[in-house]
Amino acid sequence: MLATVRGTVTSVGVSTVVIETSGVGYEIFVPRDVAGSLQPGADAFLHTVLIPREDEWLLFGFLDPASKELFQLLRGVTGVGPKTALAVLSTLSNDEIDAAVTAGDDSRFKSVPGIGQKTASLIIVSLTGKMPQSGGSDVTDLTAALTGLGWAVAAATETARDVVRDHPEASLSDRIRVALATLGARS
Repeated sequence: MLATVRGTVTSVGVSTVVIETSGVGYEIFVPRDVAGSLQPGADAFLHTVLIPREDEWLLFGFLDPASKELFQLLRGVTGVGPKTALAVLSTLSNDEIDAAVTAGDDSRFKSVPGIGQKTASLIIVSLTGKMPQSGGSDVTDLTAALTGLGWAVAAATETARDVVRDHPEASLSDRIRVALATLGARS
């Protein structure tokens, strides 16, 4: 039921876009980075999730299937509804979520508006072993290696992104050496 929407962007808000297709404009709730990447008049293709409620139907959209799957996983956590799941995806990247779950670091989720200690812990427990694979696995693998060596998730994620960007052809072991040297120089 409405698995994807392809059409022309007619308007963009902070967390919504309207995409017109076949004369019908669909208001779609999207993560902030998705809203920021779309411009009125441009063609767009989003993977969508339709959530029918008694008083309204809500449509959520994502650029890739991994983000859509992550949204669905977050919605399955007790205390996390669709708007909170969208807030998580607006605050944290898929790689940051994956790194936090891998490291068991619930503090990253507490930075999301509306998520407290209990819900943050439930997210970690519920998503462990269920994270979708995305194109950012190089960053995720390096972040997991660094957090496994005792580095904080935030520092490990930032360094991993920089190292993968600067050394796209390097092996994981070479990237770990570069990342450790970078982290050592920063501390």
